[in-house]
Amino acid sequence: MNDRKLILYISMSLDGFLATKDDDLSWLSIVEKEGEDYGYVKFNETVDTYIVGRKTYDTVLKLTGGTFPPAKQHKCYVITRKERKDENGVSFFTGKIENLVKEIKKEKGKNIYCDGGGQIVKLLMEKNLIDEYRIAIIPIILGDGKRLFLGETARVNLTALPCKQFESGLIMLHYIRK
Repeated sequence: MNDRKLILYISMSLDGFLATKDDDLSWLSIVEKEGEDYGYVKFNETVDTYIVGRKTYDTVLKLTGGTFPPAKQHKCYVITRKERKDENGVSFFTGKIENLVKEIKKEKGKNIYCDGGGQIVKLLMEKNLIDEYRIAIIPIILGDGKRLFLGETARVNLTALPCKQFESGLIMLHYIRK
């Protein structure tokens, strides 16, 4: 087994929301600044596999007019309950997520990037599969919406690594599982 890690790399509002109830993500634009990617390009160089939930996948397709940008750079898995044919560089996975992660980690390669959806995050947390949490806190309180952490999972002890604060007010948190 090599040292591949599964890393949750995601943004949320200060009050813990990923999106509004109707999947609006426009509030993320409040931190857009020309020439600033908040370390995303550098992070992307450390991963070669991408895991996302089906609802987030469908939302991205809707927002991009039917394309899935991560599939251009990474091997992509969409976790879903319904059988579906692979499409556009994306594999749909219906089995036990712990088996998928174990198999990916056995292969040679870079780290595994997990993004999107409280359900997929909860599932990965329930199986104790997330090795690192990199969470960009956007300086906004939405008051309502879709939460990143849904609760009802076991306690996860973390070690904090240095966070980074940006001029826009975004703070990038970085934790590793103990």
